[in-house]
Amino acid sequence: MRKSATLFLILSLVVAGAVPPAAASASDSHSTTGTAAPAPTAAQTPTNNTSDGATTLTILSYNDVQTAAAQNGTLPRMVTLINQRRAAHDNPTVVVGGGDEVSPHSLSPLTQWRTPVEVLNVLDPAAEVIGNHDLDYGFDAVANFSENSEFPWLMANVVDEETGEPIPGTKPYTVVERRGVKVGIVGVADRKIKSKTSVDFDEQGYELKNYSDTASEYATMLKQEKNVDVVVVSAHLGVPVAKTLANTTENVDAIVVGDDEIEYPPAETGGAVIMEAEARAEHVAELNLTVENGNVTGWNGRLLDVTENVSKNETVSNIVTDARKAELSKVAGRTTVELDARFASNYHDETALGNMIGDSFRAQTGAEVAITNAGGIRSNGVYGPGNLTVGDAYNMLPFSNTLVTVELTGAQLEQLLASQVVTLESEEGQQYGAESKLQVSGVTYEWVGHNGTDRIRDAWVGGEPVSDDETYNVTVNSYMAGWDDSVLQNATVVSESHMLYGTALVKYVRSNSPVSPTDENRIRRVDAEVETKSVTASERTATVELAAPNGTQNLSEFYATTGDASDRLAAESVSLSNGTVTVAFDIAELRELSSGDAVQIYGGYNTSAYQRVYFNNSVLNAEVSADEFGAETTTATTTEPATTVDTTTATTREAPVEDGTETTTGETHTDIPGFTPVTGVVALLAAVFVVLRRV
Repeated sequence: MRKSATLFLILSLVVAGAVPPAAASASDSHSTTGTAAPAPTAAQTPTNNTSDGATTLTILSYNDVQTAAAQNGTLPRMVTLINQRRAAHDNPTVVVGGGDEVSPHSLSPLTQWRTPVEVLNVLDPAAEVIGNHDLDYGFDAVANFSENSEFPWLMANVVDEETGEPIPGTKPYTVVERRGVKVGIVGVADRKIKSKTSVDFDEQGYELKNYSDTASEYATMLKQEKNVDVVVVSAHLGVPVAKTLANTTENVDAIVVGDDEIEYPPAETGGAVIMEAEARAEHVAELNLTVENGNVTGWNGRLLDVTENVSKNETVSNIVTDARKAELSKVAGRTTVELDARFASNYHDETALGNMIGDSFRAQTGAEVAITNAGGIRSNGVYGPGNLTVGDAYNMLPFSNTLVTVELTGAQLEQLLASQVVTLESEEGQQYGAESKLQVSGVTYEWVGHNGTDRIRDAWVGGEPVSDDETYNVTVNSYMAGWDDSVLQNATVVSESHMLYGTALVKYVRSNSPVSPTDENRIRRVDAEVETKSVTASERTATVELAAPNGTQNLSEFYATTGDASDRLAAESVSLSNGTVTVAFDIAELRELSSGDAVQIYGGYNTSAYQRVYFNNSVLNAEVSADEFGAETTTATTTEPATTVDTTTATTREAPVEDGTETTTGETHTDIPGFTPVTGVVALLAAVFVVLRRV
């Protein structure tokens, strides 16, 4: 878009009553909610204006259909909404997709790309771009689903490294004409397309060229040689990268974005209008461009919500329903609890669902540890309590990933866990907060999402501390097994199963129904490691005094546990006074929990020094030796200060937030019930005995 159109653009926005878009950005498989403009009224609907030689071109777009492709829900409604908007405009209209449409979904293990392509043919877009998940079935499958598509698939910057030819079944661009307006559409992706798919570009002989250079080259050619009026880039690379694309290219008028799955109402950057419609057929982006003498001179746009008020397209509904009837509607079993498949939940912390998925892997392979990446858990929904169908399981785990068991040393295991920790200071952490990005079974670990410290502090396998030199069998999904530059890349493969990871979950649910997985605190976030000030043991109570992290205001939910994640003892009371946190436990239960080993104490706290992201509370941790509460009346005292590794500030995304727990505060209690001179002497002798033992 010409820069000289800025004044005209501002006036057009004022007249049209356009809603300022919410600027947002995200990374793959994260869901962020922005502010969507309301659907246009009849008065707002642009019309084809020929009196002054100007024409309004409407671009309707969608992206990342993914799991919705196999659900009789938002997708048939989205098709209806797009058709309604087509009919509402008395001007040329073009529909463009943003990629990731044929995978993943619950039918992926059964029909692969066939059901989504059948639906897209009903939708009839002008073009689609290849996204990373459109390569889930390999490069060879692209030609197959392209041949069965009644529209072109585009990809300009992934080419054969020897011939320079695009992926078979794709072309770099297409030109469509709508009522005298010529529109050129170019398809590009960025480097993430290589890292977020299981295909090996180098092995297959494909080169990924610079997206900006490629888009600029084709846009200029389309303007100069093909005489197009409007250039649209369908870019599967996310909004932040799309802004770079807009600022580093010429002759690009609009950018339809996919990949990071956010709501991004049309907004101008660098002379191009960028828009993204989140994912899963939940929105449609609508952009109206004023075209005059071969140039775009103005625009307005909005996001439209796909709601239940929109009727389902009957043809699409029947396609999806018929495809699901074969297997997916069968009940695999029952869950007594909610299974949370939301991105925000699984990226930040463990979930009951994530624990069950890991357990299902180990049930099949017998490995000591199972690990799966949070991005492999899809649908962004919550299931149960109630019946769980085969389709539900495949919707949550829709990829064609199988189970691979490798041998890792303890040091390598910790390195793998640490590689997925997102620190708050990182670009990703500034958007979403610190994240662990894994779900696990068999291993328990503490992670610190902050720069300047070890990201993994402690880890246990089967309740025992991880030994750097000991080897462990670890089951992962086949996508993870191919991670470049990770400890998995060259790990010794113990076994490979052809069982899909979704099938492993189905079999586990069938064998254990009703299932009741819990959040066991296998993945333990720690923001501040503190030392104990004192431990006092009485006949019935163990009282632990801890140095409070700087700026602590209040406390919530303290408990003791061990390396065995299933063991957990809630504190009887917790209080804060003069920089000291005092926690009390039932001493008999604490000794039973300990079994002679050290216990870990965790607790939530709020602090004025930091602004948390996603989580309601920061978490402190202290280790207490069994010796310190082993005798009935012993006292041990240390004076080391707290070591704080708490996180810093960042912008909070709209995402499900963990429920906070009620805070209990008060003065530290120093009176010991039943204290007498006799018991005092006994306590003194016991303390001396403990000191002598340590010497």
